[in-house]
Amino acid sequence: MQAIFETVFDVLYLVSVITLGIIMIMKNGGRKERLLFGIMALTLGSGDAFHLVPRAVALCTTGLESYSVELGIGKLITSITMTLFYILLYYVWRERYGIQGRKGLTAGIYTLAVLRVLLCLCPLNFWTETDAPLVWGIYRNIPFALMGLIIIVLFFRSARQAKDRSFRFMWLTIALSFAFYLPVVLLSGRYPAVGVLMIPKTCAYVWTVLIGFMDRRTGESGRKLCASGSEG
Repeated sequence: MQAIFETVFDVLYLVSVITLGIIMIMKNGGRKERLLFGIMALTLGSGDAFHLVPRAVALCTTGLESYSVELGIGKLITSITMTLFYILLYYVWRERYGIQGRKGLTAGIYTLAVLRVLLCLCPLNFWTETDAPLVWGIYRNIPFALMGLIIIVLFFRSARQAKDRSFRFMWLTIALSFAFYLPVVLLSGRYPAVGVLMIPKTCAYVWTVLIGFMDRRTGESGRKLCASGSEG
């Protein structure tokens, strides 16, 4: 039953976000923000596929332990692509609200991203082992969580200032994704049932993509809205 449910859920998730990403890329209407969102969705779905596809195969065949190498490599790739996902989301924020300058903030985002990738690439993670050390799972997620926190604050403040109804819950989708993800990192090794939180985490990411897909505002009107919000 678990194998069937997870496989169906993961297939629907991957097909949905990849399809939405392709649509936004092909029909961006000259909007850089929409193009970025499409690339972001495609990165999310493609990166997750490296982990979810082997997991589905494992669950439907000989079990997870038989695919430890494939799953470990998939987790590594997914960890890196998720870092890229948040870099792209940062640039969505800049484009949507007409942000100029802020070189220190940009440098901070890239520093955290590079640190995250370097920690993920460290051999001490033992990605392909079934008993990978928890401490390295914590290390590599510290800069990742800080990136997420920064993005949460940026979208919360900018959407409220600009009275941006379309993106008013963007910060919440990111906050929820981390709220469901971090307990899995910390507790799933000891309490496997905690892993079920990956399902609502995935739903939070789908919500993030849908916010961008459903928004029909033009780039020019977006800048006007941001300007009017700033004056208030």
